[in-house]
Amino acid sequence: MERVSLFIASAILISMAASCGANKAPVAPISTTTSTVYMTRDITPEALVSIYEALGVKPDEGEKVAVKISTGEPGGHNFLQPSLIAQLVKHVDGTIVECNTAYGGKRGTTEEHLRVAKEHGFVDIAPVDIMDAEGSIQLPVKDKSHIDYDIVGSHIQNYGFMINLAHFKGHAMGGFGGVLKNQSIGVASADGKVYLHSAGKFQKKGGFLASVVSTKQDSFLESMAAAAQAVHDYFGEGNIVYINVMNNLSVDCDCDGSPADPEMHDIGILASTDPVALDQACLDLVFHYPSSEGDDAQALIKRINSRHGVHTVEHAEAIGLGSRKYTLVNL
Repeated sequence: MERVSLFIASAILISMAASCGANKAPVAPISTTTSTVYMTRDITPEALVSIYEALGVKPDEGEKVAVKISTGEPGGHNFLQPSLIAQLVKHVDGTIVECNTAYGGKRGTTEEHLRVAKEHGFVDIAPVDIMDAEGSIQLPVKDKSHIDYDIVGSHIQNYGFMINLAHFKGHAMGGFGGVLKNQSIGVASADGKVYLHSAGKFQKKGGFLASVVSTKQDSFLESMAAAAQAVHDYFGEGNIVYINVMNNLSVDCDCDGSPADPEMHDIGILASTDPVALDQACLDLVFHYPSSEGDDAQALIKRINSRHGVHTVEHAEAIGLGSRKYTLVNL
């Protein structure tokens, strides 16, 4: 499928989202639990290591560590740069992990994806593992509102600890992309991505466009939340941590080869052991951003609202993945 199809599908989703809560700001959290979210305004390799250390969660000695990032579509330039993440990846002796795309592009096969990872400099800092290179496995899900299981790259079985290292930004389909998306769509195999986008109706790579245009927006968002919970439960408490880097805040995802330029300045790095609290904290920073001429969050806010993006964290909290109530600790 040609790259342009993704944008055709996105345009269709805009009209679909209008009937499912668009233009709503984040609502008050319903959980009684308060999670801790750490934040630093510094966006440097040293700050990334420091905020990871602040979480106080480490892999057991000898445990293989997966660092889940987006390698970025060729042509794009907003993805987390190797120069930024290398120190953290080496600090944990990690392997960079990804899965193939469902929409085609230049990361649709393992061979092409590894070529992109090399061109973007990731193979120079750590081993790179395309987790669905040898197929998929199914993970159980607690929330079966739309999906009966989560379909992920089979190589996930090789790791006992994961650092979900996401670039927080907008997204053409989900409204925004943070750790919840990085853990659901990002860890899903190519077939698994279709399964989530279709809210359980299709699970073959060739059905991507049909899955997108035939699925209610909230059903897609809720499927992402359920899949993120499946991965969290697979690793278990104490074996997975979450980091969002809030830089290059385009309205478009790193899967876009021609992303819009950011209209607001960088914010910082945030981290937590609770992915719901973390994405909620980042959303709050965007929605309450002190916009000014030449530094304006309105485009990103509009993108999030137009896709009802906040519903992903709402549903993630509702199914028990985490809490939208948090305490922000500045480092």
